Amino acid sequence: MRIRCSQLGKLMTSPKTKGEVLSKTTKTYIQELAIEHKYGIRKEFWSRYTDKGNEVEDEGIELVNEVLDLGFIYKNDENLINDYLTGTPDVNTNEVLLDVKCSWDATTFPFFETEVPNKDYYYQLQGYLWLSGKDEALLCYCLVNTPFQIVEDEVRREHWKQGLIDENLDVRDFVQSKHNFDHIPKEKRVKAFKIAKDESVIEQIKERIELAREYYNQLMLEL
Repeated sequence: MRIRCSQLGKLMTSPKTKGEVLSKTTKTYIQELAIEHKYGIRKEFWSRYTDKGNEVEDEGIELVNEVLDLGFIYKNDENLINDYLTGTPDVNTNEVLLDVKCSWDATTFPFFETEVPNKDYYYQLQGYLWLSGKDEALLCYCLVNTPFQIVEDEVRREHWKQGLIDENLDVRDFVQSKHNFDHIPKEKRVKAFKIAKDESVIEQIKERIELAREYYNQLMLEL
């Protein structure tokens, strides 16, 4: 059993009950993995937020490079793997290890944060650093315009929320303005956090995966 770097946050949560070694969140995730591996039933997760992130990922990488001037970078498709983890960083060149997170709108963009606002992403990047052998990575939040079809879905959603049947131009303008950021300077639409490899954190990840494997093996016997 290997853990995807994007799921490390679920593994690294601390148990609330004294004496427990794995949190409820961790156990739930390992249960889902066991069912997937035993019966081929995978819990799918998607939302309008992940849909946007997937659709504008390439645009986000281009924006990051334009603002940070990182040289020749490109979307990475190579999956990295070791005895514990598997993962696919967005960018993994000889010089740059980078992951891009495209914010849903300006209210979820970390304009004023000085530290990584989401601990799950910190663990994800530590995983990539371990897999790649690099010492430093960039976690970049981006404000990229929301794709047309997703905005149209949001316009319909807002009309429904307000009980409106006919098109209301004020509602349309309100929604569209929330998802267009052309009026914000590009350098303000990228927030980069440098993340250094922390061997002590990687050791914690390794230990937690070993504990999760023990639980996973128990579940597989029950299944």
